[in-house]
Amino acid sequence: MLAALLPTLKELELPLRLKLWDGNEIDIGPAPSVTLEIKDPSLVPQLAHPSLDLLGGAYVEGQIDLHGPLDEIIRIGDEITSALGEEHSALPTREAHDKATDAEAISYHYDLSNEFYQLWLDRDMVYSCAYFETGTEDLDQAQQAKLRHLCRKLRLKPGDRLLDVGCGWGGLARFAAREFGAQVFGITLSREQLKLGRERVTAEGLEGQVTLELMDYRDLPRDGQFDKVVSVGMFEHVGHANMPLYCKQLSDVVRPGGLVLNHGITSRHLDGRPVAHGAGEFIDRYVFPHGELPHLVKIGACISESGLEIVDVESLRLHYARTLQFWSERLEKNLAEAQRMVPERALRIWRVYLAGCAYGFRRNWINLHQILASKPLPDGSHELPWSRADLYR
Repeated sequence: MLAALLPTLKELELPLRLKLWDGNEIDIGPAPSVTLEIKDPSLVPQLAHPSLDLLGGAYVEGQIDLHGPLDEIIRIGDEITSALGEEHSALPTREAHDKATDAEAISYHYDLSNEFYQLWLDRDMVYSCAYFETGTEDLDQAQQAKLRHLCRKLRLKPGDRLLDVGCGWGGLARFAAREFGAQVFGITLSREQLKLGRERVTAEGLEGQVTLELMDYRDLPRDGQFDKVVSVGMFEHVGHANMPLYCKQLSDVVRPGGLVLNHGITSRHLDGRPVAHGAGEFIDRYVFPHGELPHLVKIGACISESGLEIVDVESLRLHYARTLQFWSERLEKNLAEAQRMVPERALRIWRVYLAGCAYGFRRNWINLHQILASKPLPDGSHELPWSRADLYR
């Protein structure tokens, strides 16, 4: 089987070396920079029509090893699957997103280890797309710029009651309280995030301004008590079927005249099919169980039908590609320490995931949009300025 594959592989002229289970090595192209070590010969027949899910899964399960620069490994994997793989257009079975299922999925991803995330996130542990005003910022600078950008879009002012849906470790909540004087109520489904988030609120002396709770967004009182609502990197966990409920909930918790800002990953495809070449299947299987990405049009329709008016949309796709590249590079620099914190299998998942997502955003397989919406006052007016000029002063 391998002999039949080699001519096709060599036509690609990739800088790739195959190392077989018996120690033999085969150069697929000139000057190999990446070595794919096949440790399990039973995998070979599946390589006739590979996918990124197959290759990534084989690496996670120890059937293959990969040696070389991670970004080059991902690029070569994409070229191989593009040439030899079979694209599946069928939509996956949509999962039911009840409270128990969502809590389990969040725990699987976010409760791994706070110390592990600290290895490669910025100092405030902001686990979402950063904002690069010039493209020259380091990760800490870009994440602080993102937090400021969000607060400015929300036109936060002292005393504003801000709801942070999916608050993570509380980086945005603390920033909004400290820098803009907001009163913040943040919710998360991750016990590990909540524990560290509360510790950081106390350490900064912000207990009087920031409250973090373990709560599902569906349990929020729908009484319009908040002036502003922000949701960052959370609606990817909501599910297509629950998107109208999610948007209606955000609309109901904000007062008339208030603002809602949703920041999240979006699909290129109207039907929300998985990311290309099996990458989406890998993410669902190993990283974000039950995650579903809506198209911008779909989330826009849900927001509009909830009673909110969309007033601003911004794509940050290339910002997320750069953010993920930072995360991947920082994890690679701390591999020895990471190996002491998490199981080898989990570390393999994260290495492939971060580098692969950076590649996917660069290639426009997926996008990231910030959507700002206003809840109109009874007469149809809102409280926003006439232009965006105030965002950049």
